[in-house]
Amino acid sequence: MTMSTTIQAVTSPELKKWLDAGEAVLVDVREIVEYKQHHIKGAINLPLSEVSLSHPSMPNHEGKRLVLHCKSGRRSMMACEKVCAEGKEENLYNLTGGIDDWMQNNFPVESDDKKGMPLERQVLLAAGIVVLTGVTLGFVVSSSWFLLSGFAGLGMALAGFTGWCGMAKLLALMPWNK
Repeated sequence: MTMSTTIQAVTSPELKKWLDAGEAVLVDVREIVEYKQHHIKGAINLPLSEVSLSHPSMPNHEGKRLVLHCKSGRRSMMACEKVCAEGKEENLYNLTGGIDDWMQNNFPVESDDKKGMPLERQVLLAAGIVVLTGVTLGFVVSSSWFLLSGFAGLGMALAGFTGWCGMAKLLALMPWNK
């Protein structure tokens, strides 16, 4: 069986019906910081880097649909592909549009009481500061400092291509994100 025939798409309204009827198990593949900010009730958090059917946190989904989701659907599709590579799952779904689409449909989410800057904004702020510092020092001190801006740009481009962001991983470890 090929990956394209195994991974099925599910819309937010359809998933809502499945969850209400107890017909699906939902796994949120976003990072823990994102999950704590808001998540779909009943979703189990299992970050993309850890997704595996054999992972201890993977819920028992026997007889139910296994639905993976993230912010917009890209990371959860990557997670679905990882699960398909294990060759064991046939009842696998990816939430189209992720939690963003879920919230646009005005379906409920649970939130952590802590109000902080979302991780995505922290990454943008940190990357902006690194680029600005590199450019400023490049003009004032030495042209070698322009490499700092180039490094930040390379990191952002790689994050865009792969869905993996080292800066986000690092910022997620900071005490204010615990």
